[in-house]
Amino acid sequence: MAEKPSFFVETARDKDSHARAGIIATGRGNIKTPVFMPVGTAGTVKGLTGRQLVECGAQIILGNTYHLFLRPGLEVIDLFSSLHGFMGWSGPILTDSGGFQIFSLRDRSRVEEGGVHFQSHLDGTPFFLTPQDVVAIQNRLDSDIQMVLDCFAPYPAQRAEDERALTLTGAWAARAREAFLKSGRGRRQFAIVQGGLHLDLRELSLDQLKTLDFDGYAVGGLSVGEQPGEFEEIVNFIMPRLPSDRPRYLMGCGSPEEIVFAVSRGADMFDCVLPTRNARNGTLFTSRGKLRIKNEKYKKDENPLDPNCHCYTCRHHSRAYLRHLYLAGEILAAVLNTVHNLHFYLDFMSEMRYAINSGEFGTWKDSFLSGISD
Repeated sequence: MAEKPSFFVETARDKDSHARAGIIATGRGNIKTPVFMPVGTAGTVKGLTGRQLVECGAQIILGNTYHLFLRPGLEVIDLFSSLHGFMGWSGPILTDSGGFQIFSLRDRSRVEEGGVHFQSHLDGTPFFLTPQDVVAIQNRLDSDIQMVLDCFAPYPAQRAEDERALTLTGAWAARAREAFLKSGRGRRQFAIVQGGLHLDLRELSLDQLKTLDFDGYAVGGLSVGEQPGEFEEIVNFIMPRLPSDRPRYLMGCGSPEEIVFAVSRGADMFDCVLPTRNARNGTLFTSRGKLRIKNEKYKKDENPLDPNCHCYTCRHHSRAYLRHLYLAGEILAAVLNTVHNLHFYLDFMSEMRYAINSGEFGTWKDSFLSGISD
């Protein structure tokens, strides 16, 4: 019998850091890492078609189990055999579990050992989800990578709160792993390391999860209000400790500076709403730093957003036109701004992969960070 292909293969590693490039193999296509995953919470990356996502360079997108379970509901998605069919997206999809909603909707949720009681943010309907339920929902979505249901304490938290969240996360992960393997779906499942800002709890969480032999490992519970130094301390400590033969995913990590730092510590996968949300709010990322398109100085500016960018927006439209669209409240402003911001993110990730594979990560990193800090 032929040996099953490896899910993750490392193709290059930087000689002066933990930065690495690799390939994640899925049934719907290979993913080159490091990779940024545009967030499509409700089955759409806001403002963009699937074709536009491909043109921006998206390899994989993210959906949210909690939101899709509520709306449109599994009965609707079942008609299309998968979330991919429903969306018209043929590439890989990673689905988050709903663990973040325990945090973000904590006034509408209650955690117990068995699972989570939610009150729908749409109509108030109560429902209860176990870790096994979340696996079953993601199986029906047919996501290529599933995240387990996890729990983390809001920032700032007492050590006892982080210990309880860690205990629940570990117990839920074991139940989710058993349910996932019994289902025999042939997809992949990732665990999520918790522990707050406590290094020993982070290490304990990882040690527990490694015994369950997940396909990949994520670091959760960050980018929720902690200080930059706290973020860097946790990433610096835990990321290189994640299994090197599996993908390493830093959840919710947003700014380009944070992503570059995390890659230097060995992270492979990222997601965040920052590029799309900022686009809708008129803040654009460029190779020369952030640009706020509503500013008066762009009223008659004939230049593109970024002279170094080759996205559709920069090839066809001026800053003056984009400012007009934004101030006029035109829908096209959100579309064109989102095209640019996502292209910027996916392009610098592509450049970073090339730099790692060619042995020039350090030089590229210094040049890139210097440019965006201007």
